[in-house]
Amino acid sequence: MKKRPASKPKRRSTTVRTGGSSARLKVVVDEKAIRRRVRELARQINRDYAGKTLHVVGILEDAFVFMADLVRALTVPVVCSFVRSQVRDSDTRLVAMREILYVPPVETAGKDLLIVDGVLQSGLTLDHLCQTLLARQPASLRTAALVDKVEERRIDVPVDYAAFQLSGQFLVGYGLGYQEQYRNLPFLARIAE
Repeated sequence: MKKRPASKPKRRSTTVRTGGSSARLKVVVDEKAIRRRVRELARQINRDYAGKTLHVVGILEDAFVFMADLVRALTVPVVCSFVRSQVRDSDTRLVAMREILYVPPVETAGKDLLIVDGVLQSGLTLDHLCQTLLARQPASLRTAALVDKVEERRIDVPVDYAAFQLSGQFLVGYGLGYQEQYRNLPFLARIAE
């Protein structure tokens, strides 16, 4: 089945007040374009999982708004769960290590999984999560990302459903935050200088 390419966004400026201060934001993808793209992805996922129950696993915190809208647009049966990645650096005398842990653990054996991420950047965390879940022998595993930053990838991680391909920008809104703010905005934007 042929995938539709990630959408090209429209841009405009707006000022947003948060917590007594205001920030000038440059809208990168507006609310209408996001809604349209989420519906397109949902149609594609519905076709791919027709007749199956889909277990959707969202990576907190960036994926929660995207995942909520996506699962509401699905017509196949859906079971939702969330994981939070925790990165822990440990330094032994011989080697510095980085551990990526996921809490809580997700039961995946024999299930059709869709991992939903807000921003896929280096690919390290998503690849590690996919490998961890694949070891538990799901029936299938696919990935979805609101924003796919292909040019910043350090590991080749396949993205089955990408809403938007955007690189070189730190984005906020639609679940993505900066200093725990801006997640509630209905669009994707960058903070203007």
